[in-house]
Amino acid sequence: MSKMVILASQSPRRKELLQMIVPKFSIEPSHFEEKAVQERIPERLVRLLAEGKAKTVWEKHPEDLVIGCDTIVLSPDHEVFGIPENREEAKRMLLSLSGRTHRVITGVCVMRRGKKSVFHQTTKVTFQMLTDSEIEAYLDTGEPFDKAGAYGIQGYAGALVERINGDYYSVVGLPVAKLRKVLQKF
Repeated sequence: MSKMVILASQSPRRKELLQMIVPKFSIEPSHFEEKAVQERIPERLVRLLAEGKAKTVWEKHPEDLVIGCDTIVLSPDHEVFGIPENREEAKRMLLSLSGRTHRVITGVCVMRRGKKSVFHQTTKVTFQMLTDSEIEAYLDTGEPFDKAGAYGIQGYAGALVERINGDYYSVVGLPVAKLRKVLQKF
């Protein structure tokens, strides 16, 4: 079997970003059980999740290079926001982020032939003060329901963000510049 790059994610955003640095790759979503990871330190959590996803796919393709990723939103109150389960939870997350600064942490694991590199990238994001009607209008777009923290900076929510401090692409889901440097070592 020829050696290839495999993205262990079904995120269309990660696929689009990886195409910026790897012209040809395949996608194989990981079936790693994220809820099994019990870690309280957000940076460690996101790295363990990325590694678990990469390893699950790499075990089936040990000659290939596998990239696993995970993104979490850490609220200003230090609560880990994953993907909201419903509209009420998404609204609660957006209210928590309104007018405040939070952190988005993306973990990445690259594996090939037993060699691995695991890293994370943290970016601070500040939201504008949001009115209830702005939150409801954003929820009505449907965009918040498949994204950590209930928002996608690359979509409608970009207009709700006052500023970012760090890597924009990491907030979208893949720290492209840092990953490119890591891939050069492989």
